[in-house]
Amino acid sequence: MATKYKIATGLLIFGITCFILFYVIGSEVDEDGYLHEPFALLPLGFISICLSMILYIVFAIIKKK
Repeated sequence: MATKYKIATGLLIFGITCFILFYVIGSEVDEDGYLHEPFALLPLGFISICLSMILYIVFAIIKKK
């Protein structure tokens, strides 16, 4: 597997892992009414999955030419 596909696959795995960790860690409300959740994992997951899809599309277009 070429290095470029390893990068795209790594981003995809990272994105999926972020979503899994978000649901495994969960969220809770403390005594003062503050919500504690790992919200940063959601945008990281979306960004990395979108980047991996863009990379796969770019690599397919380059390979086709």
